[in-house]
Amino acid sequence: MKHLIYATGLLLATQVAAETKTLTVYTYDSFASEWGPGPALEEAFEADCTCDLQFVTAGDGAALLSRLRLEGDATQADVVLGLDTNLTAAARDTGLFAPHDVSADFALPVAWSDPDFVPFDWGYFAFVGNAGDPMPANFKDLAESDRRILIQDPRSSTPGLGLLLWVKDAYGDDAPAIWDALSDNIVTVTPGWSEAYGMFLEGEGDLVLSYTTSPAYHIIAENDATKVALPFDEGHYMQIEVAGLVAGSDNAALGKQFLRFLVSDAAQSVIPTTNWMYPAVEPSGGLPEGFDTLIDPAKPLLIAPEDVPETRDAALEEWRNALSQ
Repeated sequence: MKHLIYATGLLLATQVAAETKTLTVYTYDSFASEWGPGPALEEAFEADCTCDLQFVTAGDGAALLSRLRLEGDATQADVVLGLDTNLTAAARDTGLFAPHDVSADFALPVAWSDPDFVPFDWGYFAFVGNAGDPMPANFKDLAESDRRILIQDPRSSTPGLGLLLWVKDAYGDDAPAIWDALSDNIVTVTPGWSEAYGMFLEGEGDLVLSYTTSPAYHIIAENDATKVALPFDEGHYMQIEVAGLVAGSDNAALGKQFLRFLVSDAAQSVIPTTNWMYPAVEPSGGLPEGFDTLIDPAKPLLIAPEDVPETRDAALEEWRNALSQ
């Protein structure tokens, strides 16, 4: 009888293992880190599905698209999470994404209608520094100051690309002059956000390219109000981060289930105090205390996704020329 019970249990365990599907989600490093939203979202999603959710990291956001292009139809990803509207046109052109059929009451500053990409958070880019230090009011003031800045590479990082488009959107044909003036303020250009922000916290720069929401982390998690985002006269460029279903996925139904979960209250309530961004859907409990202290840009900037590729190429050339001199 014991042998029969053991054999039956082994059979059931084998069947359960066979029925447990693995959902592979490509994302950026900080999202899946122990302090990012990944662990909490994984636990919550797996509680409602017979599946194993696995996050696979690929550097920063722009690096995700590069990896996906290299892998093509052979990619192991079921879902890609961490692109933004500056990359959606290029991502769509790969032909690797499928319609998501997800709807939600989005709380974004702009109307949203995209059949292939689901927004999960958003924010404004900003330079973050220390309270009490000089605070340039715009890019021209910054270039004329002695402030040492840490920025990210636009070829691998979504904040880095956002900075390029911020300058281009604000200054147009004068953008090359801005980069020429800023070039001697730049301490280094890092592959991604995590490296740059870590260097800032170590005192290796006076200002770091980050988000208007970044001070909320220090206020809420560390009870530290000494980190501040600088309001700029030109306005602040917006980032809307998205996730998409990979067209060749063998787990399309599970992938769509994850995308629906991503805009649910259970997931969106996690975003503010783990990814330190504004949620794409207003959580039922509202935003955490501390978010009300953040600067609110009076002039949001955003280039239409379909116009980004052409603008990006020109802005990247201007950036390269300035930094190579």
